[in-house]
Amino acid sequence: MRYCINCCIHLLPNDLHRQCFRCRGPNHNNQKCPVCKGGNRIPLYADSKQMKLLAVLEVRTDHSESWNGFFCLRKGKLCSLIFGLIIMTLVMASYVLTGAKHGLLLIPSPFHYGAFTSNPSLMDNESLTDMKDHYQPSKMNISYVKDYPSIKLIIDTVTSKIEFMTRQRPDLEELRKQEPHMFSVIPNKFLPNSKNPCWYEEYRGNTTTDPYATNSYALYSKRFRTIFDYLRKVFWNHLYHYKDKHYRLRCLPHFYIIGQPKCGTTDLYDRLRLHPDVRFSAIKEPHWWTRKRFGIIRLRDGFHDRYPVEDYLDLFDLAAHQIQGVLQSEAAKERGKMNNIIIGEASASTMWDNNAWIFFYDNSTEGEPPFLIQDFIHAFQPNAKLIIMLRDPVERLYSDYLYFASANKSAEDFHEKVAESLQLFENCMLDYSLRACVYNNTLNNAMPVRLQVGLYVVYLLDWLTVFDKDQILVLRLEDHASNVKYTMHMVFQFLDLGPLSEKQEALITKSPASNTRRPEDRSLGPMLPTTKAILRDFYRPFNTKLAQVLFDDAFLWKRT
Repeated sequence: MRYCINCCIHLLPNDLHRQCFRCRGPNHNNQKCPVCKGGNRIPLYADSKQMKLLAVLEVRTDHSESWNGFFCLRKGKLCSLIFGLIIMTLVMASYVLTGAKHGLLLIPSPFHYGAFTSNPSLMDNESLTDMKDHYQPSKMNISYVKDYPSIKLIIDTVTSKIEFMTRQRPDLEELRKQEPHMFSVIPNKFLPNSKNPCWYEEYRGNTTTDPYATNSYALYSKRFRTIFDYLRKVFWNHLYHYKDKHYRLRCLPHFYIIGQPKCGTTDLYDRLRLHPDVRFSAIKEPHWWTRKRFGIIRLRDGFHDRYPVEDYLDLFDLAAHQIQGVLQSEAAKERGKMNNIIIGEASASTMWDNNAWIFFYDNSTEGEPPFLIQDFIHAFQPNAKLIIMLRDPVERLYSDYLYFASANKSAEDFHEKVAESLQLFENCMLDYSLRACVYNNTLNNAMPVRLQVGLYVVYLLDWLTVFDKDQILVLRLEDHASNVKYTMHMVFQFLDLGPLSEKQEALITKSPASNTRRPEDRSLGPMLPTTKAILRDFYRPFNTKLAQVLFDDAFLWKRT
């Protein structure tokens, strides 16, 4: 049996009760019916059992008898309309934001770049992430569309501010005050019968002591633990015993491949280490002078414990063992034979990366670093030899972007990042010197692409303030790629290496190139022509000065 709730609870108009099958039965009596008499509600029965209201099985209403359904319908439409307008607003906002980013809007997307802070105390107290926020783009006039004329104005401003000023070289006592421990470990004189700078250091440990237990390179990197495991096994075999004391041979590199990244330094390293008289550090790029001695492993991770100089020297123990074998051989003792083995180090950050100075050295009045990497290297090794490999800075920057960018790589994305970096660099140049901007940690971390690495002449001039020109060999990747044999001969001559057999020379010069561009990066194609034109204009005054310093117009890169 079915029942109508309208006759049981007085919710709808009274006339609706007429449709109730129960009220309209043959024995219906209006006087006896509780609803017809105006009663509020009656119990609902099914099969002679009283039911609760929520157990009603069916509700029947006649909407044609009431306006309530109409009003509900209007409310539903109104809610749908409001909801639709909200969705439309969100879609339009998304279009505006993404369109501004990708240059799809009909009007340019303006953004502003934060002011360049000159407060060193503020920078000292900030984390690297906080400092980067100083340079986050917000609102100023520059478009991400490929608008060459508008970006050219930025480049013209930068060019007008360029001044190649001679740097004031710090004296030795100032350097000692900054790094007293380093000066206490490294002597000012080396063994006279070794071409490579080496010396004997007393070892005070015993046979149960692990000499590499606290080496930070071994602790922080799993890749190099195998090397240190081997060094532990052979360590005691290479100690020199004299008058009841133990001595270990310590060495520094004879030469450094100091730069630049993405300019072929890996290929040069791989070929050079095949020479029988050349050894390298256990790790290709220790980055000790520029980063690890300051406690920097990755800039985005902040600072760790500083790597002491002893950890750096440990990296040359394998080579030191071989040099010691030459020095202690009977033939060497009898004839006074000279050790001709030399050690190299190939951190491509050495030439340019001075980002950490602001955290450890007092700031200068002009915002320029008072001490640079080369000041300390020269203090210990005034006769060191330096090799620099360069390439067209425009192509270097694109290669750098392809190698280090993690996602969404494209020629268009590269163009956007170049435009943003140029604006940031211009913002700095309006208030500070060229050197202050090039070595500024906050600016360098904020730029999406590393424009500053391609300003070769700025770094070279600073290295020439402490090292003689004949101690620095500058090569071009373009020349190396076209004639490996010629460039390798230049390197051998520069390092005073002995002659090679034809077989040895063929092994070095005919090996396939190292660290070439990855296939997935090649598939992205070249940079946009507009981007290339912009970068050519930006780097032109720096390349011109570089060609003048080196007396070689090839460094203008006009044909590339």
